[in-house]
Amino acid sequence: MKYTNVALKEKILEIYPDIAQHKVAVSVTWNGEKGAYVLKFKRGQEELITYLDKSDADDCMNNIRCVHLGIKVDQFVRNFEAREEFGRRVA
Repeated sequence: MKYTNVALKEKILEIYPDIAQHKVAVSVTWNGEKGAYVLKFKRGQEELITYLDKSDADDCMNNIRCVHLGIKVDQFVRNFEAREEFGRRVA
């Protein structure tokens, strides 16, 4: 299955609306060495990275929620919020 990085990013944002709801920016690039997509999630100065293998990316493009990615998205959103909360308490 062929698709662009932009198309995969748009599909991920469609399947996982929490990303946009929590104002997390996401970028998608292909890493040929690893044979996987690199997903960078960023909010403010914080950045978290995960990999999505080709078969999981294909599932996403076919509207199949990837359990692995869903868990990462949820974890990343919570991490961003916890870091911001900690920053507010320290300040």
